[in-house]
Amino acid sequence: MLAKIIQEATDAVAAAINGVDDILDAVTGSVKDQVINVLKGTGEIAGSSVEAVASVASGAIKGAGQVGSSATDLATSTMSGVVKGVSQVGGDVIDAVRGGAQGIVQATADTGGDIGSAAVSAVQGAIQSAGAVGSDTAEAAKAAVGGAMDAATSVGGGAAETVRNALLSTAELPRDVIESVLKGSDKK
Repeated sequence: MLAKIIQEATDAVAAAINGVDDILDAVTGSVKDQVINVLKGTGEIAGSSVEAVASVASGAIKGAGQVGSSATDLATSTMSGVVKGVSQVGGDVIDAVRGGAQGIVQATADTGGDIGSAAVSAVQGAIQSAGAVGSDTAEAAKAAVGGAMDAATSVGGGAAETVRNALLSTAELPRDVIESVLKGSDKK
């Protein structure tokens, strides 16, 4: 089922942004619609929603890549769509952020993109989007960092170190929040 979700999201995002002027808005809207459809269609607002949202985010990044867009450029819009979609159906925004970050980093790795920059954009998008829907931005940041690190760890090689260094070197992110999550991930 997750492979089907990824493919549907890939196709939907590629179709949404092909030939439009405002790619970022098209990605946000397409991802939001995909998240709503997946969560309503499976009836799983809790439980495996993290995996379902990760699959939508992954498909969005892959779809963007099919039409020549950068994962880094679209990670923030993808995360915005995830948060808007989940909040619209009453789901857990923080779980969705974690899943969104996982999907963004995993798909970026799968397509050979810059996973460090994609992780930073995903965390920035999580903070902005969570704030816009009234969720706790610090918790969203923690969830996004955790999701990005989970995906980077599963990618293997130097991916986790790349993501860790990118997150720590970005002045726009709340360093204390990033460090607290990274210290926790070192214990795993």
